[in-house]
Amino acid sequence: MGANQSRNEPTPGEEGDGLNVNDDKLPVTVLRLDNQLNFDHFQILRAIGKGSFGKVCIVQKRDRTGNMYAMKYVHKGECAARGALKNVAREVEILSQLEHPFLVNLWFSFQDEEDLFMVSDLLLGGDLRYHIQQEVVFTEESIILYVAEIGLALDYLQSHNIVHRDIKPDNILLDEEGHAHVTDFNIATVLKGGELASSMSGTKPYIAPEIYMCYLSEYCTLGYSYAVDWWSLGILAWETLAGERPYPLCSTTTYREALEILQDERPTPTGWSSTICELLDKLLTLAPGARISTLKELKQVNAMKELDFDKVLNKQIKPSFTPPKDHLNCDPTFELEEMIIETKPLHKKKKRLAKQRSLKVDHPPEDTVGFVEGAGPSVDFRRLTFIPEYRVYNREREMERKERERKEKQWEEDLNTAMKGAEERLKTKQQPAQQTGNRLSVSTANVKTRISASPRQGRRISTATPSDIDYIDASPEPSTSVITLVLKSTKKKEMDV
Repeated sequence: MGANQSRNEPTPGEEGDGLNVNDDKLPVTVLRLDNQLNFDHFQILRAIGKGSFGKVCIVQKRDRTGNMYAMKYVHKGECAARGALKNVAREVEILSQLEHPFLVNLWFSFQDEEDLFMVSDLLLGGDLRYHIQQEVVFTEESIILYVAEIGLALDYLQSHNIVHRDIKPDNILLDEEGHAHVTDFNIATVLKGGELASSMSGTKPYIAPEIYMCYLSEYCTLGYSYAVDWWSLGILAWETLAGERPYPLCSTTTYREALEILQDERPTPTGWSSTICELLDKLLTLAPGARISTLKELKQVNAMKELDFDKVLNKQIKPSFTPPKDHLNCDPTFELEEMIIETKPLHKKKKRLAKQRSLKVDHPPEDTVGFVEGAGPSVDFRRLTFIPEYRVYNREREMERKERERKEKQWEEDLNTAMKGAEERLKTKQQPAQQTGNRLSVSTANVKTRISASPRQGRRISTATPSDIDYIDASPEPSTSVITLVLKSTKKKEMDV
């Protein structure tokens, strides 16, 4: 019932979500790492966490940036034996579509012969579970800010039709300044076209009552939607503030017992303000329709009315609690487990895989099916050499592509603007020419009118001959001199006299 117990609780996932790893008809695929990001591009620093389906360590990218990340890795065989391969593949597919200030954003995903890897933002503030176990006393102001930040993340997920289904202190990571970030989308699901989810998914103490009702068929509940995450947020907020959960649920509680406990009246701690009590009451309302389940509804609560959500989104409001910066905010035993207990430690992977690949070249594997250590169905290791459903993702390349598309779009806009400006200038130049042409045609008409009117005025019109012309504006013929032209003109004048 305590925090330590819930830390190691297995998280139920979708029933029947495991991939079919026993299909002998699938071809053997050799994993090529030459042109893609792989394990060798990172330096392993130390282990910092352990989850239901994998472990987490700090890594540094071996490039000019030297950026540091958190690397989560899941062993393929263990994952397949637990029927969780589809969940892990879906998690990467979902995270590759998301980016938000209050999410732990995915940067890279890849695989090798042994493991599936997810490389994400590195947040050194630790998770809320760790700080609750350290008996940190959180103020009401801290809780209100956490609810606002996580609420913004849930609103963003809802805009992408995503239900997280596992909001709990273990899955809220703090950065160095103390801001909250949602992580672990292993059992998240996507709702399309107004559909509802129906599977039993989540961690028992944080599961909303409608999920239990959906599982217990006599309640005839059609399904559940985004409101389940807001219920979990209410449990998380209560536990972070009080140091314990409002309902005595644990991993051994049956689903029917859990629903009965949730339907009982929960205790109200003394010493809390009416503001925080109102917030928690509206988050922990049994009926999903009456519960806070949107950001708009959250903003209407008294606790949130003084918050500027634009500043919250931009992390301009300083949290009351700042995690210690003189040490890693995680359980130090994770590193000891990785170094001492782990049978296939990550820091020895490079040598181990090099040896395995050398053996495969000298002794190709036989066409047989092997078994994963421990319980579980038989697993075709040829199928696990490469899992095509697991997406290879590189956010750096995605950002480069988007920047390239942005520049191309800007170039097209600039080109269209320049062409439009050129057309405008061309039209402006053509207008005076048209006006001049109209003026010339009018002058010609006047001249023709005057000429045609001359006979009616009784004046004699005769054809002009060269001898009637006093002066011709033309160059003389080569055989005619200027003196000859002058003499002819003088002689004509004398005859006229």
